[in-house]
Amino acid sequence: MSRTQHRSSRLRAAAVPVVATALAASALAGCGGSGSGSDSKTVTMWTYPVIFDEAKNKAYWDGLVKAFEKQHKGVDVKVETFPWANRDTSLATAIASGKGPDVVYLVPDQLPKYAKNIVAADDYMPADAKKDYTAFALDSVTVDGKALGTPVLTSANPLICDKRVFKAIGETSYPTTWSELESLAPKLKKNGYYATSYSGDTQQTLNMTFYPLLWQAGGDVFSEDGKKTAFNSAQGVKALTYLKKLVDGGYTDKDLVTTTPKLEQTPVAKGKVACTWQNTPADVEPFWGKENIVVQPPLKDVKSVGYGTVGALSMLKGANTELAGDWINFVAEPKNAAGLEKGAGYFPARRSAADLYPGDALQKAVGATLPSMDVGPLQDKAREVMGLLAPEIQAALLGKKSPKDALDTAAKAADAMVSRG
Repeated sequence: MSRTQHRSSRLRAAAVPVVATALAASALAGCGGSGSGSDSKTVTMWTYPVIFDEAKNKAYWDGLVKAFEKQHKGVDVKVETFPWANRDTSLATAIASGKGPDVVYLVPDQLPKYAKNIVAADDYMPADAKKDYTAFALDSVTVDGKALGTPVLTSANPLICDKRVFKAIGETSYPTTWSELESLAPKLKKNGYYATSYSGDTQQTLNMTFYPLLWQAGGDVFSEDGKKTAFNSAQGVKALTYLKKLVDGGYTDKDLVTTTPKLEQTPVAKGKVACTWQNTPADVEPFWGKENIVVQPPLKDVKSVGYGTVGALSMLKGANTELAGDWINFVAEPKNAAGLEKGAGYFPARRSAADLYPGDALQKAVGATLPSMDVGPLQDKAREVMGLLAPEIQAALLGKKSPKDALDTAAKAADAMVSRG
């Protein structure tokens, strides 16, 4: 599997089916965390292929384990890499049976789901390290005032545009707003190009598809208190209506509303798409060439915002807090996290970290957009709500429902689920 295919698979894995996620959530109720025990001299960690290349991933973790064990005589660290697919179900089942790890790699929207099983990072995170984290990194792992993970990387998905497409239609400026992209769309279509690419397959995560538009319109997924959904607001209807205009006008490939082919088979890879917020420079570089990738801030309606994530290590209850905490803090040291960040093309979570990409203008441009990123809702039903909303968005894009009816239908079902707790 190519790096690009891996990224696509990871996105699909993020949209966990409602039934599987619900089962995982019920398995978590009242459960403890690790099976290692507080007296154990072994630290077990579960992670996922952040570094796609299997050999490089193994070499990175083996090197850190060796260095840590050298400093901590008699301690045995076991790092296991699992597939992205079905990770929530597997983790919840392991925790429920008392066979979970001591430490696990989580992203922000997983943290609320496992909050009852997590040892707050404040219990072991050094004060100087906490002060060193960027606001984006630390805020993204903080739930109800507590940091539930130790950030080890950050990422950004800005708008990226294909310079070749703009040259072909005689344009030298790139869109920064919804209206500018919409204005360019007819000219692009006339010359055989799509304005953008939208993945409406219900297995895709809305974090990277619809939510950025919702945020750009000034809306949000949940109410401020997290007790009900908010995506069927006027802002949500505006975002879905705008998206439907792009689909109905033929300004994005309608086939992608229902299918997810391999990236190399899509108009993006074939150089037929002007701009996209759903792929990273690393995704498109093999097809566009680095010199043709133009990094732009996320599109703006009332504000410019895109999706980014924070990868974090969380300690589960039942672990040896001192040893597991030492391991987490060791991995999170800028010099140690650098291998993970650079190996995956991501960015540091701490201010004191060195520049990982000196002289790389493309990565510098991506990194500059980090302050404009949102990690998505930190709500324990976020993924289940996504599973209810995605099919309704797809129905609207296919003309089966109006944008308002689609969002209202999803909100009614989601609110009933959220209220049940």
